[in-house]
Amino acid sequence: MELFPSLPLAEWIERFVDWLTNADVLFDSIDALIGWVLTALTMIMDVVPIPVVIIGIPLLTYFFAGRKVGLSLFVFLGLLLIDNLQFWDDMILMLSIVLAATFISIIIGVPLGIWMSKSRAVEAVMKPILDFMQTLPQFVYLIPAVAFFGIGMEPGVIASVIFGMPPTIRLTNLGIREVSTEVIEAADAFGSTPGQKLYKVQLPMARTTIMAGVNQTIMLSLSMVVIASMIGADGLGDVVYTAVGRNDVGSGFEAGIAIVIVAIILDRLTAGFQLRKKK
Repeated sequence: MELFPSLPLAEWIERFVDWLTNADVLFDSIDALIGWVLTALTMIMDVVPIPVVIIGIPLLTYFFAGRKVGLSLFVFLGLLLIDNLQFWDDMILMLSIVLAATFISIIIGVPLGIWMSKSRAVEAVMKPILDFMQTLPQFVYLIPAVAFFGIGMEPGVIASVIFGMPPTIRLTNLGIREVSTEVIEAADAFGSTPGQKLYKVQLPMARTTIMAGVNQTIMLSLSMVVIASMIGADGLGDVVYTAVGRNDVGSGFEAGIAIVIVAIILDRLTAGFQLRKKK
């Protein structure tokens, strides 16, 4: 027995989506822009010779991640393994998705985090939205991505942005709010404008916290690569997804190891940069 009549929620959502699809020019422009970014990133990473990358990335890890020889050796051997397993091109495609999603998340997320830090009302509105974005099952993000952008790499980037952007917004807001009031008062006493106070005091002092948010965004974007392969995103995620469909345990395990290696490298590089800025 129903106490209240059922709400036609699904019908309302479908009507709203149909109404949004009238803005084809907007979505086509976003799709073209993301496609251009993906192409540019892929071309840049393809131009660099593989031996240079295999040697250069461990050196960057050594200098940015605390001069740890063991970690640099792991990165060197991990990249050699990825090349040996013939996953290099797939890794480049996966990295282009992750880097594009991270770049877009920073471009949108940092200003939103700054806005939240400046207004209690904006923070009150944004918090439940961010909670919703972070608790929604990952597969659900594929529905609007496919509805508005079709199949391919671009909707995979969109889904990764929606899933990975909340930490950047939250930690930008947190980092600015944690700046000492004494420092803010000192900046005001010297006659700083709001813009000067933001760019010369608050953002530099909140940089460590913001970088922690960027690190989390990168990791969350990486976690989306396999799921995004269900809507046509290429790369190592597609290799894993294909292996699962074929019950090919060996190939899926190899691709999974390659994803883990890339995740460790990106995590150590961003975390190392964060620690260097603390000193």
